[in-house]
Amino acid sequence: MNRDSTLSGFKLTTRQLAISGMLGAIAIILGVTRLGFIPVPTPAGHATIMHIPAILGGILEGPIVGALVGLIFGVYSFLNATNPIFADPLIAILPRIFIGVAAYYSYKYFWKNSAIAAALGTLTNTIGVLGLATLRGYLPVKVSASIAVVHGTPEVVVAILLVFILVKALKRAGY
Repeated sequence: MNRDSTLSGFKLTTRQLAISGMLGAIAIILGVTRLGFIPVPTPAGHATIMHIPAILGGILEGPIVGALVGLIFGVYSFLNATNPIFADPLIAILPRIFIGVAAYYSYKYFWKNSAIAAALGTLTNTIGVLGLATLRGYLPVKVSASIAVVHGTPEVVVAILLVFILVKALKRAGY
């Protein structure tokens, strides 16, 4: 019995496919239950952690798993958009695909440092979404830059803390 699946020429093991689904489900649960929104003292009022499963997927299972989990997060974001920016599939989905990919490569090439991977994965999301929102005419450059600094900073800090703790715990548990 062949335990590998192919996805556009990329091989995925049954384990990777299952982990992609589980982490994607966690991202959806974080959104549905609102547990994925951590209160912070910024104008936005919260920092999202819905991208953390994509970062973990990239770090633990590679760029394809990270991309699949990010895709699930992006599709969920698009299907549940309450803001015109996220009702645009290009903005809601495309940057999210690259969260886990960026996390994987930064983890691989920066001394297996999960804090750097978390920061770069989160920045990929923030810069990707706000950059596309600006390019597509939803936000002026100054507004995007302001949101990136005021809102993106707490998200990076929260992501670094959570990913560091989760990766360390998973590695200690033998993952």
